[in-house]
Amino acid sequence: MINPLRGMKDLTFDESQRFVHIVTTAIGIAKKYGYEYIETPILEETALFKRSVGNSSDIVSKEMYQFEDKGGNDVCMRPEGTAGVVRAFVHAKLDRQPLKQKFYYYGPMFRYERPQKGRLREFHQFGCESFGEASVYEDFTIITMILQIFEALGIGFDLQINSLGCTTCMPPYKQNLVGFLTEIKEELCEDCNRRIESNPIRVLDCKNKTCQSLLVTAPKLIDDLCEECGADFKKLTALLENAGITYKIDTNLVRGLDYYNKTAFEFVSNDIGSQSAIAGGGRYDKLVEFLDGKPTPAVGFAIGIERIMELVQMPEIQKEGIYMGAMTPEAVETLFPLATQKRKEAKVTLEYNSKGFKSHMKGADKVNARYAVLIGEDELANGTVWVKDLESKEEKTIALDAF
Repeated sequence: MINPLRGMKDLTFDESQRFVHIVTTAIGIAKKYGYEYIETPILEETALFKRSVGNSSDIVSKEMYQFEDKGGNDVCMRPEGTAGVVRAFVHAKLDRQPLKQKFYYYGPMFRYERPQKGRLREFHQFGCESFGEASVYEDFTIITMILQIFEALGIGFDLQINSLGCTTCMPPYKQNLVGFLTEIKEELCEDCNRRIESNPIRVLDCKNKTCQSLLVTAPKLIDDLCEECGADFKKLTALLENAGITYKIDTNLVRGLDYYNKTAFEFVSNDIGSQSAIAGGGRYDKLVEFLDGKPTPAVGFAIGIERIMELVQMPEIQKEGIYMGAMTPEAVETLFPLATQKRKEAKVTLEYNSKGFKSHMKGADKVNARYAVLIGEDELANGTVWVKDLESKEEKTIALDAF
């Protein structure tokens, strides 16, 4: 027997129903906020992620499924969704249009890392990206949308926020942070020492408990924001408070991707083990420009679908559709055109083999049908069908051409 690759799994039975429920719920809410569907390739040039996500990130340095194809191209399986959407946005020259653009997407992402609960090598995300809106009101609206999705799915969460500043306040902060980190570098882990040189901000994101204890007294960017970033962050917290949305400011929240600036946020859960983030995102006003587009403010997020699968409260499944069955072999031929006709307006399950009454009723129950439609010897002779509403228990016999 051939098994799936480690860290990759089939999505079947109850899990597939849960997956579809998550995606359809999120799509329905995203559409209400003006988002339209976008699909980008799974396979992209490696340069896309090196330029956007950053060479110093764990994603690029350790986790990408990267290889050379038969044409000698350096390609990789997409590790996240935002970079591909931005590339598509620039490729279609949407950055040159005055209209604000909003897109949602969902699909598989790939990262080569140790599989664990809620974290696979092939995983799925639902995400949204909003282009052309610089106002912090859009940051707040994005957070509100995620909150609405999780509430619709019955998922509890805590919201954590931070500001990553901009090109005005970030450089002096980095210099200050490097000075602090250099003094304690002997006590920091190997990854943190590497990041001091490549991207010191990422040190704040280290999961090593010893490192985290040493970083308690690290300088906080939030204390040194420029006037614009400070005003935006103050406005965001005010909007959240006025809306009655509980949040926590986490000054070590930097996200794992280099393209973020200003607002960064995560929705976290204590019900999924150590990997507590179930959604995250923020503002990335420079990324369109980094990928050769016109300067365009942008903000977005992604939800890890596998992360929330076990947390979702599924709605009660309603009886749906029609189960059709023959109680005599000759009646099967009569049911075929009837099933074809009814499939234009309803879900139909047609049993090809003639069976007894009890077997058909069990079959209708298994597919959770709303109606059972049977033809036996009497119905065949009289040109009728027997119909039972399996919800109200009402049953009747009606003419075949009237059904």
